Amino acid sequence: MFSYDIIQKFNETEIQIYKFIVDNGEKIPYMTIRELGEAMHVSTSTILRFCDKLNCGGYKEFKERLKKYLYKTKEMAPQNDLVELLNYFKSTNTNSFEHKIEQGADFIRKAETVVFIGGGSSGTLARYGARYFSNLGKFSIGLEDAYYPITKDIASPTVIIALSVSGETKGIINLIDRFKANKCNILSITNQTNSSIAKMSDWNISYNMNIHEINGGYNATTQVPVLFLIESLARRI
Repeated sequence: MFSYDIIQKFNETEIQIYKFIVDNGEKIPYMTIRELGEAMHVSTSTILRFCDKLNCGGYKEFKERLKKYLYKTKEMAPQNDLVELLNYFKSTNTNSFEHKIEQGADFIRKAETVVFIGGGSSGTLARYGARYFSNLGKFSIGLEDAYYPITKDIASPTVIIALSVSGETKGIINLIDRFKANKCNILSITNQTNSSIAKMSDWNISYNMNIHEINGGYNATTQVPVLFLIESLARRI
């Protein structure tokens, strides 16, 4: 009903009507056009123009189509991967999660430089994290090379943020060990709480998603939580 093409044609007022309808979908079929207009502080003619953009012949037809749309939406069960992510995000809406993020952010606030490290897809996320932190005013770099030379004159204090799904990536473990020898604080985001990288870290947060492997063993475990955690840390420093 609310296709991308149709939404793109909405003006600012119609976008507000759309948002109100989405938030109050169950009530709309029982509201008159005048009641909806009063709730939205718009005229009935504005609502009729909105209905016209949805190719409805009037407000009555709009309500009938909305009922069918809501019924179909209810019938659509979320896919397993979506359920898993929804459950994860629900689990982060707690005081303990906020306290954990605040602990990590405190390490980062005290650092002059932040270095993200990771291999494979985690390396790509390391680059993203470094750019995102830098955008928000914290100088950061991203390393994908596990053999990058670590010298003894690293600017202090430096925080390392290691990204690893398994938490057992040999090259990243060796890189962490070299950073630790240079008195760097190690933060990590892993999928497993009891992994080697998690245990080596001064601070770790794990997202504990189901492991998925495809095409002969390639890791396809979602890393959406990693992006969320990176941005959560960045916005608190």
